[in-house]
Amino acid sequence: MGAFETLRVRGFVSQCSNEAGLKEFLDGGRRTYYIGFDPTANSLHVGHLVQLFSMAHLQRAGHIPIALVGGGTSRIGDPSGKTEMRRILPVETIRANSERFRVQMSRFLDFSAGKGLLLDNADWLADLNYIEFLRDIGRHFSVNRMLSFETYKMRLDTGLSFIEFNYQILQAYDYLTLYRSHDCRLQMGGDDQWGNIVAGMDLIRRVESEETFALTSPLVTRADGQKMGKTEKGALFLDPELVSPYEFYQYWINVPDADVEKLLKLFTFLPLEEITRLAALRGQEIRVAKETLAYELTGIVHGKEAAEGSRSASRAVFPSGGGQAGDLKDVPSKPLPRPELEEGINVLDLFVRSGLAASKSEARRLVNQGGATVAGKSIRDIEHTVGPEALEQDAVLLRKGKKRYFRFIIE
Repeated sequence: MGAFETLRVRGFVSQCSNEAGLKEFLDGGRRTYYIGFDPTANSLHVGHLVQLFSMAHLQRAGHIPIALVGGGTSRIGDPSGKTEMRRILPVETIRANSERFRVQMSRFLDFSAGKGLLLDNADWLADLNYIEFLRDIGRHFSVNRMLSFETYKMRLDTGLSFIEFNYQILQAYDYLTLYRSHDCRLQMGGDDQWGNIVAGMDLIRRVESEETFALTSPLVTRADGQKMGKTEKGALFLDPELVSPYEFYQYWINVPDADVEKLLKLFTFLPLEEITRLAALRGQEIRVAKETLAYELTGIVHGKEAAEGSRSASRAVFPSGGGQAGDLKDVPSKPLPRPELEEGINVLDLFVRSGLAASKSEARRLVNQGGATVAGKSIRDIEHTVGPEALEQDAVLLRKGKKRYFRFIIE
């Protein structure tokens, strides 16, 4: 199966500037392609996974990825998909975020020995001469055409700053720069980047009289309509300091049954035949497919040891899932002094200290609605005191609802 067909079958293809031409291009030799990632947060998140996996599949087919960190474009902020202007970050913050991105991208892509490149567009954008840039690059852009793109049209009512209006020109210049320096002829991204990528294609055609390609992937949503990666705590980040490997694992093992096949294709490197077999499982057996998804993806993002620990912890708190014993050590936890437990702790205070409830009022609602469990017993009394009777293997296990667990390790 060719590289383009692999992307199409696995669900990475949405819009393409020239599908037949791109297929021929990728089949014709070792090609260079790129995706940009603006470091506007201190971690990549689930929304970046489609782009990371699509790049990885092309690299595995023998092509050369350029992962472009937007150290320059982040100083402006991409208006795509935003109803208001992004907060402008200090340059020092952008640099620190970029370093975190580099580490996380290396989990997916091989940047050794010419197999891939990790670049920062601040290297060519930060010191641009504005007058020369307008004369040489800006003259190729039509304001009328730029305003026809959905990114800008949706912002005209709420307000579009001049600094944001420059973003598309800068991203187009990135494409031109990479074409000139690395013969890069394919830019990829999410559907919200279509206008920006096409602008870069057009710029290369006008300036260099050469054809390049644009390819975007669809936004991934769950079968229940939720945006992929949204949790009670917010975005599902790839940094273990922000979202523990266990919490990351639990998110994927709890996806709707209807999403399993799609997510196995997108977010694992398993052979398609194996994915078809797993997707055909029904009833209780579908958990085997979900466990495979969670294990494979957690292993890529956080490493094999973290994946094994998360799987073991999950099996321990959900023993009916696979019938195998597990180890609770990877369930999120914190220490609790033994004298405090012996004195007794109010159940509301305990849930707030665990982080399973953000406040006492939230903990009160949780107890009143029957969603609070301590040591396997449902607690429905807000005055309940948790004491030594809740101890199990020198720990107290809390559960919020059916899926979120926390342990207090007694010391």
